[in-house]
Amino acid sequence: MRDWQPFLGLPLWVWLFVFPTLLALYCLWQGPRAVQLLGPVWRGLDAVYKAAGVIAAGFMVTILLLIILQMVARWTSSAFPGATEYAGYAMAATSFFALAHTLVQGGHIRVSVLLQINAFTRFWLDALAMFIAAVTATYFARYAIKTNIVSEMINDRTQGQDFVPEWLLTVFSMFATAPAQWGELWAQSGSEWVPTPIWLPQLPMSIGAVLLAIAIWDYLTRLLAYGESQIQGEVVE
Repeated sequence: MRDWQPFLGLPLWVWLFVFPTLLALYCLWQGPRAVQLLGPVWRGLDAVYKAAGVIAAGFMVTILLLIILQMVARWTSSAFPGATEYAGYAMAATSFFALAHTLVQGGHIRVSVLLQINAFTRFWLDALAMFIAAVTATYFARYAIKTNIVSEMINDRTQGQDFVPEWLLTVFSMFATAPAQWGELWAQSGSEWVPTPIWLPQLPMSIGAVLLAIAIWDYLTRLLAYGESQIQGEVVE
């Protein structure tokens, strides 16, 4: 963890691993008081997960529209450059934005053979599995963000036929710059279409990975606070 730079005076790994673990231990210790304290936060996070699921559905519809446009282009002998790349980006965005929502809906595959032994075993094995998953997902989210940063630093561009308007890149760049610099940012922007920078299609991966890590830590705290899993799998007959 030597490359985990300090953030607000503490190493980043402390914020990502130590503090969430301490919160989980607090939920195990306090139980009902933790439920009362974190209840509004949990409801807000549930709304975020649902919104991410809606965005994932929107990207899935985008894939359908791209397929239809490709069909129309073939029927009319027209060119639709970059359609395959755009569909791939939309598919990746669909997968990653849906991760957190799928988790809370019980859609992920969970091996529950050992969880059926007794209530004590079920609780502690479930807690251990959620903790390991939370740490793993946090590592993945951190390095997904680092991948975005490196791609932007080296100005990595796609090798396909897909292009994006330069003003769209300026809009996304506003989130990473101070408001005082927005005027200069737009002054340097143009109206041309440029090769897609790799960091742009990587953004949904980073956002989805962060949401998944938050969701797993979230449901670990709920498990410890309530004393039972709040993830209910769908019944399949």
